Amino acid sequence: MGKLSTGETHFSLVYGAEALIPVEVGEPTLRFSQTDEEANNEALLVKLELLDERRDLALVRMVAQKQRMERYYNWSADLCYFKVEDLVLRKMTQNTREINVGKLGPTWESPYRVSIVTGKWSYELENQDGVKLPSNWNVTHLKRYYS
Repeated sequence: MGKLSTGETHFSLVYGAEALIPVEVGEPTLRFSQTDEEANNEALLVKLELLDERRDLALVRMVAQKQRMERYYNWSADLCYFKVEDLVLRKMTQNTREINVGKLGPTWESPYRVSIVTGKWSYELENQDGVKLPSNWNVTHLKRYYS
């Protein structure tokens, strides 16, 4: 998990080196058997000196990934705010879709008026005759109606 977002393993960010699994210690592998102890100690000291820089770079990569995810979410959700009296279209769901219409049927029910803003991205709707819909609707199920 940590390696995907930061490019580093959690162990390497804490200790400055990659971990050896117990099998590699008990049964020497090529990686373990071809190590020179003096060169290994020098390499570890260099890695420890650069550990703060590696952590800073990992933090930068993690923040950049979060910004990319936020940008994608905001783009895909196409979030917008509505005010009272705005006209909106409501996304059809399995419950509100007509029977036997199929996939070529309409995907939006038209138009409803925002009667109350009940919270962040949450609204109560009413139809053109002033009859309120039975529940609150989230902004992800609504889009602006342009007449």
